[in-house]
Formats: sequence, structure tokens, C-alpha cells
Amino acid sequence: MPSAVSANSLDGDTTRRATARARALTAAMPRLILEARRVAATVIHGLHGRRRAGPGENFWQYRRFVSGEPAHRVDWRRSARDDHLYVREREWEAAHTVWIWPDRSPSMMFASPLVSDTKLDRALVMGFALGHLLVEGGERIGIPGLMRPTADRNVIDKMAQAIVHDRQAPSSLPPSFSPSPLAEIVVLSDLWSPIAELRRTIAQLSATGAHGHVVQIVDPAEETFPYAGRIEFIEPEGAGTITAGRAETWRSDYERRLDNHRAAIRQETDRLGWTFTIHRTDRPASELLLRLHGQMGAGPNGTGIHRWRALPLSARHV
Repeated sequence: MPSAVSANSLDGDTTRRATARARALTAAMPRLILEARRVAATVIHGLHGRRRAGPGENFWQYRRFVSGEPAHRVDWRRSARDDHLYVREREWEAAHTVWIWPDRSPSMMFASPLVSDTKLDRALVMGFALGHLLVEGGERIGIPGLMRPTADRNVIDKMAQAIVHDRQAPSSLPPSFSPSPLAEIVVLSDLWSPIAELRRTIAQLSATGAHGHVVQIVDPAEETFPYAGRIEFIEPEGAGTITAGRAETWRSDYERRLDNHRAAIRQETDRLGWTFTIHRTDRPASELLLRLHGQMGAGPNGTGIHRWRALPLSARHV
């Protein structure tokens, strides 16, 4: 029964690796939570939410009455103190849902000697920090397949608990689900999945009219291919290994394939009105958080959260 023994051995190795990854993630979580809070606090101090008039309970401001408006909108007590009529406006309070997907697949565990953090570390820090920032702005945060939308002020802890207690095999892309038309989706991944899978996932998530943001988190070594000599490359998700006799001769072909892959992603996001951002782990996390914060609510037609100004689409790289 050699084949059966081999299969059992393989299953055992897979289980041990999965258990080791889970333990490592659990041990690292307190550090990542603290880093996420620090990054969020850094960005919060430099931002001011854009308040909007609309349905709600909290007073925002008085403004001049405009001819043609219903008379019942006039605040007569305020108007009695002046020669003009005034309307009492309330702050817009419609909360929207933002779904945040941090890729936790094995490829995200990579960190070259050029950096100290893995791609997974950065994805989790970004997901936690963005969740905290958006909840502070009055929005609800959820993780597809893991956590229902919540506006709890302890959203970072809730997200961390949901991830730590997840017993499913981590996938590279969000599970299939139907977000509401006004929802927004943030995908934090290295996006090394086949382009057909990426297109299918983005198309499915946008089918209801939801707006989204696709962020490719990469190690600087994945950008520059700083390898030379005989190198064995190991695919972390079970596709095997490949050996390069002179790795430096592969650089130009690698760069061309990388550019083509990204061009295909950008073509799909542009077609659907989504955003595509590239972030290297040797850059500060606060840069990416600030950009994402600015993009939230922009949407192809200005729909969505509405609370923040969109950044220029020309600035694609972080």
C-alpha cells in the first residue's frame, strides 16, 4: 500500500504546515494590532472628514433659506435673531458597508532580506487600520465569509478574532458573495492568481453595482528580481519548484510578464470603474492607508460612502 502511505504522509505534512501557520499568526497578532492602531492614529491626525447635509439627527449648521423651499424648514427661533431666514441642517448619517479582504494564502508569507515584514503582515495591518479608520467615520466593516458588518469601535479586535479562529484553508481571493450596490470592497492581496481567476472574481463582486479597490501588496524582490546565479524558486502553494542556472538572464522576461499581468488587472478594474493600487512592503503602511482613505466613496459615478474626497486617478502607485 505505498500509495496510501504516501497520501497519508502528504496529508500529515499539510496539516502540520497549516497548524504552524495558524500558531505563527496567533503569536504575531498582538504586534500587528498595535501596528494597525499606530498607523491609523497617524493618518487620523492629518485628516478631516467631509461632513454632508442629509437625513440624520445631529445638528450640523444653519444656512440661509432659499426661495422656493418649504416654509416648514425654516428655523424660526434662529431667524428671529437676524434679518434673514435660516434653515437648520442635520449631518448626513447614512452608514455604508465596506468589505475588507486580506489575502492570507501561503504566498503572502514571503519576505525577502530587503524587508522585515511579510506581505501577510502588511495586509493585516492595512485591513485592521482601514477598518478602524472607517468605523471612526461612521461606516460598517465586514470580512467576506468571516465577519458580518459591524460598526463596533473595537472593530480591530473583532477582525483579529475572526481571522485567528478561521478554520478554513485560506484562499487568495474573496469568496463569492453579493454585496449591496452601495457597498465598497477592498481586496488586499499579492494578486499572483491566474488572470482568469482575478477577472472572474472582480466581475462577480461588481455584478451588483458595488464599487471596489484592488491593492497588490508585493515584496520589493518581486518588483526588482534581484537574483543571480543558480537559484531554486519554490512555489508556496504547491505548484512545485523550478531551478534557474543563471537567474539574472530571466530578469527581462520576468519584468515583461509582470507588466503584462498588471496591465490585465488594470484593464479589468478600469472597465468596471474600480481602482488598482500597487504597494511595496518597503514603503510606509501609512502611505497606502492615506490613499485608500481618499479613494473610499469615489465610485464611478460619485456614489458610495461620500464622506471623503477621491485622490487623482493618475497617482496609481504607492
